[in-house]
Amino acid sequence: MTSTVFLSPRFTNMSDRIFSNFTGFTPGQLHKLILKDQQLVMVDTRSAVDFTEGFIPGALFLGIEGRFVEWALNLLSADTPICLVTSAGKETYCAGLLRDAGFTHVVGFLEGGFEAWKDFGGTTDMIINIDAGELAMDIPFDENLVIVDIRRPVEYAEGHVQYALNLPLDEMKDPVNIANLNEKDNLYLHCASGYRSVIAASLLKIQGYHNIRNITGGWESIKHTKGITAVKEPGALN
Repeated sequence: MTSTVFLSPRFTNMSDRIFSNFTGFTPGQLHKLILKDQQLVMVDTRSAVDFTEGFIPGALFLGIEGRFVEWALNLLSADTPICLVTSAGKETYCAGLLRDAGFTHVVGFLEGGFEAWKDFGGTTDMIINIDAGELAMDIPFDENLVIVDIRRPVEYAEGHVQYALNLPLDEMKDPVNIANLNEKDNLYLHCASGYRSVIAASLLKIQGYHNIRNITGGWESIKHTKGITAVKEPGALN
C-alpha cells in the first residue's frame, strides 16, 4: 500500500532526499523492528490530546503543534534512529523538519498511524489528563501525591504550587535526574500550558513510571484555581 504524504512547499525540492531511505512500516514490521533495535526511538508528532488518549508504549511525544524541532534537538542526539508516528499526511513534513535540523537517521514512519497500530492489535498505553480543579480536590487526600513542575527554574521562581518539585524538562533526558522519583508516588505533572508536560509524561513512561497525571492547562490554569496554594521563590520579581 502506498501512503499519501503531505509535502510542505519548503520541502518539495527535498522529497527525493527525504524518501531515499525513508520507509513506511506496516504495524507488523514496526513491531519486529522495535524488538530488534533497542536504540530505535518512536517519535509521536500528533496532538497532545490524541497522544494522551492512546500511544505506542515507549513512544516519545513531540507534538508538531508545539516547539517540535527545539525539543527534538534538546532531547535526542542527531544520530538517533527515529521512526515517526504522525497524523495522516504529515509524515514527510515531520521528516523534513528533523532532517533540516540535522537528524541523520529518520528511518521511516508507521503506515496508517496509530489507528493502524490499534487495528493490528498492538499494545497501547495512555496518560490520564486532569484539570486544575481535580488537582485541588486531590491535594488534601492523597498522601502519595507529588506535583512535578517541569518548567524552567525562572518560571518556577516566579510562581509555583507550594511544595511542588521543580524538574525542568530539559534535565529529564538524563535518567539520573529522575531517579529520585518514587514509582509508588502519584506524579502530577504540569508546565505552563500543557505541551511540555506531555513530553515529560512520555519520558517518565519510557523510564517505567506509570502513576502519572497530566494537568491540562498547566500553570496558567492552576494559578487561578481555588484551593491551591501558590508561592514565589525569594527574590522573584512581582
